[in-house]
This record gives sequence, C-alpha cells and structure tokens, in this order.
Amino acid sequence: MNHSAQHAGHIRIRYALQRGAFGLDVDAKLAMRGITGIFGPSGAGKTTLLRCIAGLERPQSGVLAVEDSVWQDSDNGIDLPPHKRDIGYVFQEPRLFSHLNVRHNLEYGLKRNKSRPSFEFDQIIDLLGLAGLLDRQPERLSGGEAQRVGIGRALLRSPRFILMDEPVAALDAARKDEVLPFIERLHASLDVPVLYVSHNIDEICLLCDQLLVMDAGESLAHGDLQSVLTQTDLPVLAGDEAGSVIQATSASYDSEYGLSEVAVSAGSLWVPGKYDPAAILRLRLRANDVSLCRERATQSSILNTLSATIERIQQESEYSVLVHLRAGSDRLISRVTRRSAAELNLVPDEKIIMQIKSVSVRHA
Repeated sequence: MNHSAQHAGHIRIRYALQRGAFGLDVDAKLAMRGITGIFGPSGAGKTTLLRCIAGLERPQSGVLAVEDSVWQDSDNGIDLPPHKRDIGYVFQEPRLFSHLNVRHNLEYGLKRNKSRPSFEFDQIIDLLGLAGLLDRQPERLSGGEAQRVGIGRALLRSPRFILMDEPVAALDAARKDEVLPFIERLHASLDVPVLYVSHNIDEICLLCDQLLVMDAGESLAHGDLQSVLTQTDLPVLAGDEAGSVIQATSASYDSEYGLSEVAVSAGSLWVPGKYDPAAILRLRLRANDVSLCRERATQSSILNTLSATIERIQQESEYSVLVHLRAGSDRLISRVTRRSAAELNLVPDEKIIMQIKSVSVRHA
C-alpha cells in the first residue's frame, strides 16, 4: 500500500479506541507544518490521542501515516514501537532526570537522535534562553525553566514533529507568560511541526496555525485556525470565548498615544503597543467585543470601526444571537442580544458597521 502521494505534507490519523465508558473516534488529516492546536474541554480525549500517536496507548484499530511513512496500520499489521516513532514529547510536567544537570538532560536528547541533528545545541540554548541554567540541577529550576529544558530536550532529538501536552497547564500565570513567548519564538524560527494540546482558547489563538476540535472522544472539525474558530455551531467553540483571529500588518506608530495603526483586509485598526514596520500580526477579536450599528458614531470612545456584510445570524440562547460577518476577506463574529438584532433589523447580505471594543495582538 503506497501512502507517499496521498500523505505527502500531512499527518494522517485514524483511531478507534474503547476504554470502559470512554471511546476515542478520531479521523483527521493534519498539515505537517507550523503548530496544530488540539482543543477541547477536559475529558475530550486530547491526551489519549497524543498517547496513541506516540505509541504509548494501544487502540483497537489505528492508522498513522507521517508524510510518506506509515507508522501504524492495524489492518496490515504495522505498529512501530514508541522508541521507533520519530517524535519529541513534551508533557505537562517536564520529567527531567533529577540526577543530571540541565546540560546533561539536554545532551540526553542529542543521544536519542539517530539521524543527523536538525538543530545545533547552541541554537536551541539561545532560542530557549537556557545559557544561564546549564549547570543547574532540576530541583533548582522554576516550573517555567524546567519546561523550557523539557522542550529543548525534545527538540534536540531532531524529531519529525513534536507533541506538546498542555505544556503550560501546570504553571501559574507568571510562569505561563514566561514559557509561551519561547514557544512563539520556536514557531517563528524552527521548521518543526508541533501538535499542541490545550483547553485554553487564548493559547490556541496565540500559537496555532491549524486547529483540531475534539469533544467526548470525537474529532468534530479540523482545518486552518481562522475557518475552524468561526464554526460556532459546535458548542465547544461557542460560549464566552467565541470569536475569530485575523491577520494584520503593522503600518505606523503614534508615539503621542502609544498606539499602532495596523492594516487588515477591510481597512485599518488602532491597537496598543509599538511593532516593527510591516510586521505581520495576529489579532484576536472576541464576539463579546464586537458590537454593531447602522451608522458610524461621530463621538465615541471606541476607536475601531469596520464596514462588514452580515453572512448569517445564529440564535445562541433565549436572549442572544451570534452574527457572522465578512469584512474584506476576514470572517468575524459579534454577539448581540436578540432585542438589539430586532431593533437594528439585522438580516443576511446587508451592510453593517462593526465597532471593535478590544483587540488582543500577537506576532504572527
């Protein structure tokens, strides 16, 4: 069976597993590039899926094809053991060797590398900010430092891809904010695909390019981040965190007010902070932060407005609707009350003005 043409550039996953009352049923083809988020509530099966991919869990049936290599195919008796699966695994807890210092923990990753190294030791040290930690024992590391060492050890194996299982979930807010920028930096600097498990939608929006959504052991949707996020018919993507992510380009900086003007497909927006000229940025817009009006307000505290077209109106609850909008080439969502929707006479295919109350900005 020749998988090479069919799976080039993708990870093909199909698993069926039953453990007591819990069942896993996942069928997806994920892009072998950037960071793919695996998102869903606790108990959705995200970690079980990662363990199947790593060969640590034995499903009743499974297929795992990584680009042109078949690692698992239960119908044809193929099942590579974990040590022959060319992956790096970053767990919630770093799992460092307590008897080895940081340098030797990292060198263990190099020793496990059977092929020519993809990354230089010093390159990984620099990217993860580990130079000052190399002589320390694991017990003298903070949680964030230990997790960065764990990520470095996984990278130094030069794997085909990396599995990250909620790598910042066990950290407090300050340590989480310490680790996430390093994962962003790896994303920007290294060409190694990552499957990133999280139940935090803000982390997903910050880091990921693609998204696989899971609930109750099933894969519900997968594809590029922007298009999957707006599938609010899936309950796991609705609720308070419903929203969208769009791309922007830094255009100018107003030093008097500390705001940057950024270009989006439908016009421009003002956002806090200063960014390099022409920097590519990622904007997170929650549905709760997008309101609608028929005319642009002449005097308002809201700086950002864009013209949009209503695509559809989705009843969400007894009192609210989600209005799906297209502004330029971007898709956005606004949450309004049913009463507001009636008073504004909102209907599909009509033009409307979006008022954007708040925007979260990250480098893309």
